[in-house]
Amino acid sequence: MMAALVTSLAPSIAPWLGLALLLLVALGIIFTGLPAAIVLIGVASIGAAVGVATDIVPFALLSALPGRLVNLFENDLLQALPLYVLMGLLLDRLPVAEALYKTSLAVLPRGPAAQLVAGMGLGALLGPMNGSVGASVLGLSRVIAPRLAVHGVAEPMRAALVAVASTLGVVIPPSLVLILLGDAMLSAHTIAVTTTGRTDRVINTQDVFHGALAPAGLFLVLSLIVAWLVGRRLPATKQATDDRPTRAQIVLAIISVVFLLVLLGGVAIGVFYAVEAAAMGAFVLFAGGLVTRRLRGKIMREVLGHAMATTGALFALLIAATTLTLMLRLLGTDKLVADGVTALPGGDLAIVAVVLLAIGLSAFVLDAFEIIFVVVPIVIPPLLIRVADARWVAVLVLLTLQTSFLLPPFGYALMMVRGTLRYAGSLGALVRALLPFLLAQWLVLATVLLFPQLAHVGEKETDRARGAPPISTEEINKRLNDMLTPLPDFEPPK
Repeated sequence: MMAALVTSLAPSIAPWLGLALLLLVALGIIFTGLPAAIVLIGVASIGAAVGVATDIVPFALLSALPGRLVNLFENDLLQALPLYVLMGLLLDRLPVAEALYKTSLAVLPRGPAAQLVAGMGLGALLGPMNGSVGASVLGLSRVIAPRLAVHGVAEPMRAALVAVASTLGVVIPPSLVLILLGDAMLSAHTIAVTTTGRTDRVINTQDVFHGALAPAGLFLVLSLIVAWLVGRRLPATKQATDDRPTRAQIVLAIISVVFLLVLLGGVAIGVFYAVEAAAMGAFVLFAGGLVTRRLRGKIMREVLGHAMATTGALFALLIAATTLTLMLRLLGTDKLVADGVTALPGGDLAIVAVVLLAIGLSAFVLDAFEIIFVVVPIVIPPLLIRVADARWVAVLVLLTLQTSFLLPPFGYALMMVRGTLRYAGSLGALVRALLPFLLAQWLVLATVLLFPQLAHVGEKETDRARGAPPISTEEINKRLNDMLTPLPDFEPPK
């Protein structure tokens, strides 16, 4: 009797079991302290065991997992992950960041504001090439934080500046978050287009790069203005002697800026692909380290070891998230979410705002990579079924992910900064120092939400549709006539 009751209720219970698994993931990450990959695999295994035991999920369907993982790793874009990780570690070991920072101070007017503006600019230049927010935090903490302390910048403002500058690389192409989100958006948009039968051209990573350019530039300008205004209120101090760049540092800074602008600009306008840019950047930095003898013996082993460990952690997270999302699809949770999104009242603006709010709430327990791997594949496909502008949605999700790095108290950038700088101040003081930058960030997010055209700056109208442009009736008739076999010459009998 009980078995029959469970079997009859299984179709209606299964999707809600998937939501319970997502709640279990959040609780596991918060309370166990285990790596997210282990939590995701463990929860997916629990879901599979419960599903098979209750006949909700046929055991044979679980055999789809190996093929799904093989297809996942056949994606050429994943080659960029270890390369960007390696670049971040090399930038932390080589004197590029210090040369850029000192040269920026020499160019800017003297004063405390120059320190903040130079730090923000350094984050914008090196952030996209660092590969991750964690690598940016380490590099900026080593170069900027000590000099800000010498110039009398309070500890909360030092921590806030490093945190914000480290997230600039999230929205400036070709960051690691941009690459992974672009790949996730491609899959989500493919599902939406296939489901609806629309003729939209499926977006790719390059489209997300282009769409992020204008919002990223707007946020960078606002951040520089905020840094300058905050710095002007600080008391003036005498410029430290070691802030003056040497000739070698000036030359290195000029070469680095030219190289970075060519590389970042090439990716932004489509001359280079993300993997090509990552390979070029990693090769140049690695070769520079060998030539200058800064990568030898123990240091090289440490850099390569950290690169392999970080890359392994990212791939483990990707495998675990793919396993969990497969389990959620087998349970029908994706359909439950799709029905919920479909039933939302209002227009595109209201629906997108609700989904962004859900992503923002998940950022309190998940970091950006976990959101991309777990949340985006579930909530974005049904959203794109309702909202056709995939490029706009992708940019909004990207800006929301950037915000997630700075959300107190569990934002990843904040936690990294507090640990790296050994921050001893109160959380309230840090939030107050961070608030002007957060307001600038939310202003950009609201502006893009209200004005979708910002995500389409520079886009051609023909890029939005798949296939050739419409053909006139005259052109169709002409082409049909050209396809007809001409009649042979025939002379009537006399």
